[in-house]
Amino acid sequence: MNGLSRRNWIVLLALFVWFCSRTMVAVAQTANVVPVPRATLVPATADSFPFLAANRVQEVVDLAKLGYVEEEFVISGTANVYNWGTDGNLTVKTANAPYTTRILVRRPANAAKFSGNVIVEPLENTRRFDWAFLWAISHDYFTEHGDAWVGVTHNPQAIEALKTFNARRYASLSLANPNPSETCGPQNARSDSEPGLKFDILSQVAALFKSNSSSGPMPGFNVQNVYGTSHTGEIVTYIHAIHSHAQLANGKPAFDGYLIKGDSSPIPVSRCAPALPPNDPRRITRNVSVPVIRAVAEGDVLSAFPLRREDSDQSNDRYRLYEVAAAPHMDVQYYRHMPSTEDQAKAGQPAFPGIWPFAYQCDRPIGGLLELPVFQYTLNNAFANLDQWVRKGTAPPRAERMTVKDGGTPQATITTDQYGNGMGGVRSPYVDVPTATYVPHTPGQAICRNLGYKVPFDWVRLEKMYGSSRNYASKVRQSVDRVLKERWITESDAQRIKAELIAPARTTSNNN
Repeated sequence: MNGLSRRNWIVLLALFVWFCSRTMVAVAQTANVVPVPRATLVPATADSFPFLAANRVQEVVDLAKLGYVEEEFVISGTANVYNWGTDGNLTVKTANAPYTTRILVRRPANAAKFSGNVIVEPLENTRRFDWAFLWAISHDYFTEHGDAWVGVTHNPQAIEALKTFNARRYASLSLANPNPSETCGPQNARSDSEPGLKFDILSQVAALFKSNSSSGPMPGFNVQNVYGTSHTGEIVTYIHAIHSHAQLANGKPAFDGYLIKGDSSPIPVSRCAPALPPNDPRRITRNVSVPVIRAVAEGDVLSAFPLRREDSDQSNDRYRLYEVAAAPHMDVQYYRHMPSTEDQAKAGQPAFPGIWPFAYQCDRPIGGLLELPVFQYTLNNAFANLDQWVRKGTAPPRAERMTVKDGGTPQATITTDQYGNGMGGVRSPYVDVPTATYVPHTPGQAICRNLGYKVPFDWVRLEKMYGSSRNYASKVRQSVDRVLKERWITESDAQRIKAELIAPARTTSNNN
């Protein structure tokens, strides 16, 4: 054997096989050029209109008055189903599976009013229908800033609801399983749908808008940056597993930055993929090539505690964590943007009004859903800071973490101040010039824990704290001006806070 022993040949053969296997993994790991999907406008008529249309949610948004339009598109293409290894490697499980889904686009009517930013939100589906959480909480910022917003239907259950809502309008939608005979899960079940197609769909939605095509959803608009955001784990899985592999033809990533809302962890990358173990390093956001901001309400701080990490300005690991004092997991703003009760029912789901969208009461009467915009203002400003980080390299401010005792244990609690409000985190006039104790959890079944409530201070306590309404107003102004200067709120929201909190002493004592 030309001087080589049989043993040496075996070693060389093993090395060759190892090299080939590593090469195949490397090919899967290399960023691939994201294809641009086909997009077809679906006109709205009097009897055929988009589910979750802005004028058919429980608190109607008059887009025309804001200089905005809403359009719905069916998009189609092919997507891969992936495996995501415990070592972080991403490989293709099944390639080029056809899909068709829909996107809902809200944009300035006039291209001259467009900021250049597109906000892409994989829609929430906890109630089995599409629900736009980030639009609900930050649409004021988007429309004031001139951003376009895109809601993406990505869940097989949501597609079923759409077809129930309007079978003809949504007949073509499909996330068909390319491996329909595959069984998995406790029931060893099969499925006609594959939710794992959603990740390539998100990449392709970004590519669609960045293509600036004359046949795309926004012809004549100059899309410069696309930001991903969501309340759900889909966006976290995308950031951690998919982002580095989704590259446009110009070599840039599909998404330019991300804003994660809440305590979401990565979800399985496909229908049959296992859930990540509690201490899996893939749960932690690290080494993403674009800026990432995670904003966590006080009500989610303990559940998000295992996801905590240090802030960073490193070019390949730009990261901020904002834990927002006083904010519950949910407040009334989200529910105001649920579909109308009529449309919920037409989608085949139980219909609930946004004022109290539950079939039960909590153990503590809370007099309705809390209206506390502190998290809304933090998210609005986080979008603004993310944009400046991407465009100009201006790093956002860093926030201290909320003070947690016994973090990561069943006994974990958030330390409170003399007024009963959480200490640390992103501060606001609501907690630094308080007129109430804000409790982020309500006792009771199911969703109650996600709902906060407040206990207003009585007049005697307010008078002891502030002396007069004039003194209270002065402290509020000082607090607002400070957080504005430190880049924790936008100028518009600073004015909103002053208008809300600076009121006659009687109103303040009764309502705050």
